[in-house]
Amino acid sequence: MKNTLLGALIAFLLGVLIWLVLFFDPAANKEASVGQFPQGGDFTLQAAGGPVSLQDFRGKVVALYFGYTWCPDICPTSLGLLTMAVNELTPEELAQLQVLFISVDPDRDTPERLKTYVEYFHQQMIGATGSKAQIDKVVDQYGGAYRIVKETDSAMDYIVDHSSALYLVDQQGKLVKTLAHGTAAEVVLQELRALIHQ
Repeated sequence: MKNTLLGALIAFLLGVLIWLVLFFDPAANKEASVGQFPQGGDFTLQAAGGPVSLQDFRGKVVALYFGYTWCPDICPTSLGLLTMAVNELTPEELAQLQVLFISVDPDRDTPERLKTYVEYFHQQMIGATGSKAQIDKVVDQYGGAYRIVKETDSAMDYIVDHSSALYLVDQQGKLVKTLAHGTAAEVVLQELRALIHQ
């Protein structure tokens, strides 16, 4: 009897651990209704070259990511995987794609800093940001989340916990899919190509 209960407890704890590893996102501090998919929608933010609107890219697939340039690990990992996928596109496919990196840290991420940061990953990426009110509106539209966390023992003063999904928008400007953090580059490539060629 004891062995049966112990086995059941171990199986339950293992199931919880697997769920935490695969599905729990500590940065996603907003609760969403079951079955609710974010609406997405247009927005205008500031890039180094001037204002950037989602509407500017009608006719292209847009891959959108929220983050910040001081991010120690999540953003570089996500953008690295995305870059691996983008580098596999043909020139014709690449012409049908725009990657937007939206900073949720406007106090430190100027449009010029964002330009330098994103172009390290790929020359075709655009970095943009705006006022806190503008950023909050876009984050809410896409079902993301972020919060400032003070760091008393760090030279950075604060870090930003943020959701880490990649949002895919079709040629008509409609949000059609989100990809979880850590999605393999091969899968990202497959999803991009499916949208580009639809």
